[in-house]
Amino acid sequence: MPFKRLLIVLPLLASLWLQAQKSDDIYGYINLYKELAMQEMMRTGVPASIKLAQGIHETMAGKSDLVLKSNNHFGIKCKNTWVGDKVYHDDDARGECFRSYSSPTDSYMDHSNFLKNSSRYAFLFQLDPTDYKGWAYGLKKAGYATNIKYSQIIIKLIEDYNLQQYSLIALGKLGPQDEILAGNPKRPAEGDGTLAGGPVVIAPFTAVEEEVKEAPKVTWPEGQFTINNTKVVYAKAGTALLAVAEQYDVSLRRLMDFNDLQREDVLTNGQLLFLQRKRKVGASEKHIVQTGETLYDICQSEGVRLESLLEHNHLQQQDMPATGETLYLQGKAPARPRLATEVAPQTTQAQQAAPRTTDMAAATYTTHTVQTKETLYSIARKYSITVEQLKEWNKMAGYELKIGQELIIYKN
Repeated sequence: MPFKRLLIVLPLLASLWLQAQKSDDIYGYINLYKELAMQEMMRTGVPASIKLAQGIHETMAGKSDLVLKSNNHFGIKCKNTWVGDKVYHDDDARGECFRSYSSPTDSYMDHSNFLKNSSRYAFLFQLDPTDYKGWAYGLKKAGYATNIKYSQIIIKLIEDYNLQQYSLIALGKLGPQDEILAGNPKRPAEGDGTLAGGPVVIAPFTAVEEEVKEAPKVTWPEGQFTINNTKVVYAKAGTALLAVAEQYDVSLRRLMDFNDLQREDVLTNGQLLFLQRKRKVGASEKHIVQTGETLYDICQSEGVRLESLLEHNHLQQQDMPATGETLYLQGKAPARPRLATEVAPQTTQAQQAAPRTTDMAAATYTTHTVQTKETLYSIARKYSITVEQLKEWNKMAGYELKIGQELIIYKN
């Protein structure tokens, strides 16, 4: 009798062990490729949550035969237009042709371009970038995969492993410091990475990285898309409001009303322009105030009317909530958030670490030449400094970078 019980218990323990092992693989995959997924979202608009979930599923968390021999993280087949390297792999049929890449980065970029440049997937880029369910069902509808449960698999991965946070970080709605590490695993030691594409060196996690308080620059999709189920476009600095109104068949008066604008001339800064009246409640329950955000910025990024935001949070129009405060978007806040005027200014560790202007001439520095796809956030991470330090040292008012631009990096 005890022997029979043992036969029952052993398979159960083995099953639990395999599930734990699979979760560890998924956590490892997320921590290796989350930065790449966020960079691609900022470059093309493909949600980081979707990209990570597809990568996990298509590669068995970096362990599939296909990814190990081809760096193909998204199961993209050759088709007639592919002129790059190829591998052959059994999938829906024997010996099918799949694209092969020299690195995971190339695979991630090609996947973004594949979706962005195909008319089959064009409708996805009209969705709210945070609508991961819409994207998951849309991918299946457009024929990305033959598995009838593909959408449900992608959605479950996003929800089980909190992948939505990476889309929110890429959009600037969460700061990098707000990330909840996937599964809270032990961070891999330098050189421990062994996923597809050979050894991957993981930069050691330092206290300096936690000081990065600046969210990455937001890159909105081109053309019309939706935020909070409301049509919107992103207009660059110098865009005439009348031109936007005529292009999207909206009266100038209504366009200004929808966006709480007072002047009829050109935009001095790039911003979101809603083509419909914003909603009284947000798609998300709450919004965390980021450094430098105004109430107007929050209304535009969340697609919520200003009067509703004020009413939900017991605020007046002239009030400015302090950085880090929580604003409620779907109902009454329990109390008014602290205002910036009520929070005593403090000298941050980053400000203390930055060389004083009078000391800069004597400080040791190096230069960094901006490469394709780089952002202030990624460069700051590379040198273990903050975005604010990088902007101060190079006398930058905004976040725009140009390829080939040289940046000064001061050494400690």
